[in-house]
Amino acid sequence: MPIKVCVAGATGWTGGLVARHILEASEFELVGAIARRDAGRDIGEALGVGKVGVVIVSSLDEALSKIPADVLIDYTHPESVKARTLSALDHGMRAIVGTSGLTAIDYDEIAQRAEARGLGVIAAGNFSITAALAKHFALIAARYLPSWEIIDYAGANKIDAPSGTVQELAEALGQVAHNELALPVEGIHGPKEARGASIGGAQVHSVRLPSYVIAFEAIFGLPHERLTIRHDAGAGAEPYVSGTLLAARRVMEITGLVRGLDTLLFGLS
Repeated sequence: MPIKVCVAGATGWTGGLVARHILEASEFELVGAIARRDAGRDIGEALGVGKVGVVIVSSLDEALSKIPADVLIDYTHPESVKARTLSALDHGMRAIVGTSGLTAIDYDEIAQRAEARGLGVIAAGNFSITAALAKHFALIAARYLPSWEIIDYAGANKIDAPSGTVQELAEALGQVAHNELALPVEGIHGPKEARGASIGGAQVHSVRLPSYVIAFEAIFGLPHERLTIRHDAGAGAEPYVSGTLLAARRVMEITGLVRGLDTLLFGLS
């Protein structure tokens, strides 16, 4: 039986491409599409592939009133994704969270709800396989190198800072090892903000300028040498599709929260 999927953000930059691939895949069935601006249209027509018989709605409740789904895939907005994910769990659905902007506290609540419902959630700030590899390598480096900082790059209009990718990376690094700062931020002269935000014990610097898409650098420093692990995303959403669909398959076997595509692929570092 195909896995029945509802996509939130079904006409968006990433969600639209994910929805197209689900429509083409025999192992999935697209049974729900959520996108407030395109509500009332057939999702196939909205995506330019012809009518498929699934009407876009503006809320999860509307989607589930038509056909129940096994999995919610969410690529929407930081202000709505948490409530929608919790609602999906309460309706007996598993969830894939590709929307960034949630905090560790938010994920603690999602994890508790998933465990209570006996369902799985896979959340990643970045579902790109190469980004997952970069994070995995950074977590390995943190075992051996005592000091690091992170630079987060994105376009001028990205509303969350840092990106979900970097938030996730910084918190995960802090769980692997203690970051040693030669000079505590409190001891500097000048505005403390110049040293970035402290997340998971790392100083994180978010750059928001035109021409950037999404990139990050994890920089590890030792006397007389440095290691930089960098990931750059291109202008298209294609890198995020394969990881998202992999998660949609694997979430059917999971109970609780798995955070990070690298965790799904490699286990805890």
